Amino acid sequence: MGSFALIAVTGILMFFHLDSGLNKLAHEWLGWGLVAAVGLHAAANLGMFKRYFHQRAALAVMGACLLLLAASFVSPPGDKAKPSHILAVQALLDAPVTVAAQVAGTDAEDAVARLRAAGFNARAELSLRQMAGAGRDEQMKALGVLFKK
Repeated sequence: MGSFALIAVTGILMFFHLDSGLNKLAHEWLGWGLVAAVGLHAAANLGMFKRYFHQRAALAVMGACLLLLAASFVSPPGDKAKPSHILAVQALLDAPVTVAAQVAGTDAEDAVARLRAAGFNARAELSLRQMAGAGRDEQMKALGVLFKK
């Protein structure tokens, strides 16, 4: 019950954009704990667990949940615009280091030096995406280097 309460409260806070501190991190990692606890509970009560698969009502609920899960992967029609924070990060990745450095509160010379020290082939006229390549991990690493104080 305690793990459910933690997941429920942090989930509700996130839904209403009231989460702070470690709420999101706790929700994500404690969710794995809840999955493990449910798995252990099902294994410990395997006979009862198997009986659920022979009851019409239980099968109907499980089927409805599976349909809802499948539907959650479908993108709604209409506006295909990306969220604003994704657009901002993409714009920053595509801007030359001279511009990205200004956003990070530093100058291009310092930004290039830090990026080179981190292993990037940095030049002021290149974008972070050009330096980091198509891999998201490398792009995020370059952004992290640029914004690290």
